[in-house]
Amino acid sequence: MTRAQLALSAAAIAVLAATGGYGLAQLGKPSQPTGAPAAPGDRKVLYWYDPMVPAQHFDKPGKSPFMDMQMVPRYADDGPAGESGVRIDPAAVQSLGVRLASVQRGDFVQSLDATGVLDFNQRDVAIVQAKAAGFVQRVYARAPGDVVAAGAPIADLLVPSWGGAQAEYLAVRRSGDAALEAAARQRLTLLGMPAGLIDQVAQTGRTRNVITVTTPVGGVIQTLDVRQGMTVGMGQTLAQVSGLSTIWLNAAVPEAQGGQVRVGQAVRAELAAFPGESFNGRVTAILPTTQADSRTLTVRVELANPGGRLKPGMFAKVHLDGPARPALFVPSEAVIRTGKRALVMVAGDKGRFQPVEIQLGREDDGRTEILAGLSEGQKIVASGQFLIDSEASLAGVQAKPLGAASEPTTKAASALYESRGRIEALSAGSITLSHDPVPAIGWPAMTMTFKLGSPSLAKGLKVGDRVAFGFEQRPDGPVVRRVSPAGAAR
Repeated sequence: MTRAQLALSAAAIAVLAATGGYGLAQLGKPSQPTGAPAAPGDRKVLYWYDPMVPAQHFDKPGKSPFMDMQMVPRYADDGPAGESGVRIDPAAVQSLGVRLASVQRGDFVQSLDATGVLDFNQRDVAIVQAKAAGFVQRVYARAPGDVVAAGAPIADLLVPSWGGAQAEYLAVRRSGDAALEAAARQRLTLLGMPAGLIDQVAQTGRTRNVITVTTPVGGVIQTLDVRQGMTVGMGQTLAQVSGLSTIWLNAAVPEAQGGQVRVGQAVRAELAAFPGESFNGRVTAILPTTQADSRTLTVRVELANPGGRLKPGMFAKVHLDGPARPALFVPSEAVIRTGKRALVMVAGDKGRFQPVEIQLGREDDGRTEILAGLSEGQKIVASGQFLIDSEASLAGVQAKPLGAASEPTTKAASALYESRGRIEALSAGSITLSHDPVPAIGWPAMTMTFKLGSPSLAKGLKVGDRVAFGFEQRPDGPVVRRVSPAGAAR
């Protein structure tokens, strides 16, 4: 054989050996089960993206223009991002400590917490004045800030003009003419003499031109402008006394929550000086000006003060409870606040989670009212939602905006809006109501006709009744789904 023939034979033997070895290796491997996922090289790539900027898509792989890292492919069999949410393995969900809660409907109490400071009741103030011109003979041991009882003496005044008038009165009284005596007594009253002093003059038959000035009410001496030896004129203020039987609590309510406060609303106050004790009162006034530096309204509350335990200047925590009304709510811990909007993570089927934008209402006792974005009965994530939200962001899942039409993640009831109103007209298929505002959909208070979801809803009702009702928005108009007399248990 020639050298060329030998080389060709050696090459053929090598090819046969390699082919046989590959066949033996394949025989030694277990067969791939039917339906196994394709190798990465066989999967269809939709686009590439930077995990730190998942919303930006690229047609080919490479280094991210945003971060110093390689872009990641998104495959066609990963599921529709942004529509069905992000899927998390159930084992991972359990390890993350995810806890679910339901969107519920029930009576929601308007509650508001604020801070306040105690102050004197400015309607309970007594001004002590001199009834006539005279001289201060004596000042009793009083000082501003002293607490005095009603009738406590302030100062003794010598009034020279009263001596002559009293002498004339005694002379007329000795004459026995009742008419002249009454006229003389009236003159003494007009000069400023109290009735008790005139009676003493009549009984003793002696003039008294020194009078003791007393406080008409009990309380705290705010000002004391009298000193021994000084001259006082008629009507001059000697002291000012503020009563302590009732006291004011001036609460600072944030401007954004000022619309929740009403005159007459019940208030509960807690003071650091009396731990574990509450003081009840009512809102007596909402001052008409707003504090420009703190953007707060001053709400005045009047509290009873038996024994004078409450002192002006004390700090208090104020709790205002408003009326209860039906509302849709979720646990406050489930809400993700981004600064521009509020989200919750809605739990779907097969371990999928979808971020949904919501509109928030009031908060009370760990619950937050939902005005739009959710329906009663949906499951949301109450614990661990921030980790799931981060995973959704990395996967490029966009939050479902308010008002977006999409399939529900759970079999939930249609959204019901709650209100109260008065029945103006009633028939088997419709009801006309003068209802309160519906903030969730921006409705003001008005009178309108609703369709009845069932004729049986009108049973037992009549024109003029006050009712609480729930309705849903339909393309052909609003439909009442439940109605009951106002205040009745549902």
